[in-house]
Amino acid sequence: MIDNNIKLERTLSLKAVVLFGLAYMTPLIVLGTFGVIASTSQGAVPTAYLITTVAMLFTAYSYGIMARAYPISGSAYTYTRKAIDSRVGFMVGWSVLLDYFFLPMVIWLIGAAYLNARFPEVPSWLFLLGFIGITTSLNVYGIKMAARVNSLLMVFQILVIVFFVLLSVRHVVSSGGTSSLLSMGPFLGDNAGFTAIAAGAAVAAYSFLGFDAVTTLTEETIEPKRNIPLAIMLTALIGGGIYVLVGYTTQLVHPGSEFINADSAAFEIATMIGADLFGAVFLAGLVVAQFTSGLAAQASASRLLYAMGRDTVLPRRLFGALHARFRTPVFNIVLTGAIGVVALFLDVLSAASFINFGAFIAFIMVNLSVIFMVNRDADAKRRYGVVKGMLIPLVGAGVNLWLMSQLDSNAFVLGAIWLAIGLVQLIYLTRGFRQPPPEVDFDDSDDSSHTETSNAR
Repeated sequence: MIDNNIKLERTLSLKAVVLFGLAYMTPLIVLGTFGVIASTSQGAVPTAYLITTVAMLFTAYSYGIMARAYPISGSAYTYTRKAIDSRVGFMVGWSVLLDYFFLPMVIWLIGAAYLNARFPEVPSWLFLLGFIGITTSLNVYGIKMAARVNSLLMVFQILVIVFFVLLSVRHVVSSGGTSSLLSMGPFLGDNAGFTAIAAGAAVAAYSFLGFDAVTTLTEETIEPKRNIPLAIMLTALIGGGIYVLVGYTTQLVHPGSEFINADSAAFEIATMIGADLFGAVFLAGLVVAQFTSGLAAQASASRLLYAMGRDTVLPRRLFGALHARFRTPVFNIVLTGAIGVVALFLDVLSAASFINFGAFIAFIMVNLSVIFMVNRDADAKRRYGVVKGMLIPLVGAGVNLWLMSQLDSNAFVLGAIWLAIGLVQLIYLTRGFRQPPPEVDFDDSDDSSHTETSNAR
């Protein structure tokens, strides 16, 4: 049974939200992409991640400011429409759908590919449908249950990373002694220059896509004005710290950038440091990582659709409704799962080629939203000043614009087509830009009801 008057419940703690953010980022992605980044950065993986971590913290800071100012669901979509303009907000939300909509599909596709490689007798589509069915069921049942399962599986993923690091340290010590643990080699690579390291940092930035996803859980988080900004910074900082540490120890085990196969370099290294047994454990960890990441990604996608549906930007009866029993946006969750089935006809490369386009637009616009808010709001200007309210967000926007410029041409073509479709929808909703898009006025208190403004259709 669907009820449009049911509200989301505040049940998530700071710990649960941070774990959801880390699951979305998938800490094990540092090993899954190690060979590619090592090849690109000429063997300077930790340096590439260190640069990217610092860059992402600028944007995380801006997300924290906007989450504190507007503690409601919708993330970049909500922040931009509140701080800049409702029409700009719509286009940002539309572009973000590229990331949110298709990222779960890519995650499930990668997980299915790993399992199919280990069990080739089982068709890949069976693994894919299994991923979709289980994660969709958990998210429909409720965010609290999903958070519990997510926390349990995150523990296993972290354990795999810990064992990988410990086995790497043992391998290095047994080969060259304790002193070999302290080396500038992993940071310098094969005499890697700035251009190579910068290129590696651009690739490494993809590992951070999703740290902002915790903002979509604002209306289900306890004390959101405190916990959401903290969760954003902690997710980016912890995730970056894991990436740098694992990149450093793994680069110690395998210096340089030459691999039998860069795409599966981590399997080569896992077998080297722990034989076939740890190779099997490592594979299990990668599959679990994809599952937890898919769980978080689908939850976030459904909340973004819920926010847009509640604003009547999308049909409210479908997208803006919650299930009376489970108190979750069931239609949005099932829709996201259904889109995942499209992966049956795609490969990983084609599916992932354009999801980053929308993410970088979101990062850029959230930074700019802080600047607009500070310029328009006297209280915000006094609170944040020039450095916090303008300089830091400006640096964040510039860095993300540069990272976006590193995307291949196909991403820009597909992204432009998606934006064109969104523009047509915006023209329809605004009657040719003669009126603002539909909007809902939210009260962030726990007891308040949601009321539509005069702009809603």
